[in-house]
Amino acid sequence: MNVIKKTTGFAKSYDGTPIFYEVRGEGRPIILCYGIGCLMNHWHHQVKFLSHKYQVIMLDYRGHHQSPIPQEHDHLTIDACVHDIKAVVDHLKLDKACFVGHSFGTQLLVRAFDLFPEIFHNLITVNGFASNPIDGMFGTNLPAAGFELIKKSYEQLPETSNYLWKKIVYNPFMIWFTQVAGGFNSQLTAVNDIEVYLKGVAAINIEVFIRLFDAMMHYDGRPVTDHIDIPTLIIAGEKDFVTPLKYQEALHKRIKGSEYTKVPFGSHCTMLDMPEFVNLRIEKFLNDIKYL
Repeated sequence: MNVIKKTTGFAKSYDGTPIFYEVRGEGRPIILCYGIGCLMNHWHHQVKFLSHKYQVIMLDYRGHHQSPIPQEHDHLTIDACVHDIKAVVDHLKLDKACFVGHSFGTQLLVRAFDLFPEIFHNLITVNGFASNPIDGMFGTNLPAAGFELIKKSYEQLPETSNYLWKKIVYNPFMIWFTQVAGGFNSQLTAVNDIEVYLKGVAAINIEVFIRLFDAMMHYDGRPVTDHIDIPTLIIAGEKDFVTPLKYQEALHKRIKGSEYTKVPFGSHCTMLDMPEFVNLRIEKFLNDIKYL
């Protein structure tokens, strides 16, 4: 049985914020970028599969888990998170890498390509988007209205809001809600993975979530996608009601020459619902473009 090498450490970002990273395996680098408020556990199936052939790298964005909140809270932005990714690339002395983004991670990688195209060998997106994903989410404007309510509540009562955030997010009802809302496929994703996710979200300071969520809503990377000229694979969950197929289809239409795969029964977290399908599709893509 082969033992997969694992290392961890911190890379210093542009403003001095230490960014935690984890590396497993050896070979050509693959950098996995999770969604807003998520955690590395979202990728555990892909890490186990890919690290036998590749150097698989994950990182915690600023304010997420083992990476602290920056001293200047105004540095909780999309560009700052992109510089966190670049800091890890530079720290590990990587030339070019395969970048894989889930959800908000795709938006970050679109901006990263805009700023640092030279570090990209190829791009893979999973349930991704380039512009505001809650515009008309679930066919209504209620998600946007709900976010504004959370934002105003925090501005008026920050400590109380942070306390309630932790209590509301991590409870049995939210496990059920995230499944019904299309965040996970309850028939396929392990309940433990959902619990780990909600516990991770609850552990994030509400100000971090609000600032980055607000930045996510206002960033439009669609003009950038028109100029992405590297091999690209777009993976979409057929049952994703959080960021429906139209977002992935728009990426496919704008990124010339991109490949598009729709995963049956896949929710917003397709890589947890259908890990074997996703893993094999990624492997085929990398083999086809000779990323060896």
